Amino acid sequence: MSRILIAEDEPRISSFLSRGLSANGFTVTLVGDGASAVGHSLTGDFDLLILDIGLPDEDGFSVLRRIREGHASLPVIILTARDSVIDTVTGLQSGADDYMSKPFQFEELLARVRLRLRGDRTPEVTVLRNGDLSLDLRTRRASVGGRSVDLTAREFVLAETFLRSPGQVLSREQLLSHVWGYDFDPGSNIVDVYVRYLRRKLGVARIETLRGMGYRLVDARTEPPTALKHENVDVAQDARTRWLSRSQLGSGKESEHKCIAAR
Repeated sequence: MSRILIAEDEPRISSFLSRGLSANGFTVTLVGDGASAVGHSLTGDFDLLILDIGLPDEDGFSVLRRIREGHASLPVIILTARDSVIDTVTGLQSGADDYMSKPFQFEELLARVRLRLRGDRTPEVTVLRNGDLSLDLRTRRASVGGRSVDLTAREFVLAETFLRSPGQVLSREQLLSHVWGYDFDPGSNIVDVYVRYLRRKLGVARIETLRGMGYRLVDARTEPPTALKHENVDVAQDARTRWLSRSQLGSGKESEHKCIAAR
């Protein structure tokens, strides 16, 4: 499990980053000043640093130069509200591996984090699979049982979040911060709405609700692969039963009307 150090003095942003990265399987440590960022980075206990340039006690560029002097191999991604070309060049020349301007989308930051951690050792994962469900990250296409399923951009990111953590319970707050970003209203029910959309397209039983905790993608590797099929069949059978019942009820009323008319 990769260990990520976040040097960010804005509590709202640091909390957002911590929740999102933790939900994706990373171990996260937070610091809020330059001295702590340098001290923690030089221990060799971390695999990547996310560094805010606007720290309260020391300019982030200076922090980065000090880190590079003592631990040159630590990948560093800079976060900043500054978006001028000069600042970008200064950050990269100071030793940053990547540079992101605020505000940013979490999924983009996550992709950059994974890229820096991968280096040249691990092949890139382009298709996520869980049972008969697959997501192609290059073409942004989804399929269930070999059948193509159309997903909106937001639905795709939500499905990707579940597929990267099969069997793991993800809270609404984690899903909200990962898919919609830290500027989204935490009191919104948008997560519940989009989970319903995914269930309609991918299968009702594929995503479980754990009351008071969040949602979980059923892990096809550890749970019976027939469970999803059986539950979907049951849902279809229940729907057919209800339709037949209504049809029979309608036929009964029609026969009753005919009998009354014959009288």
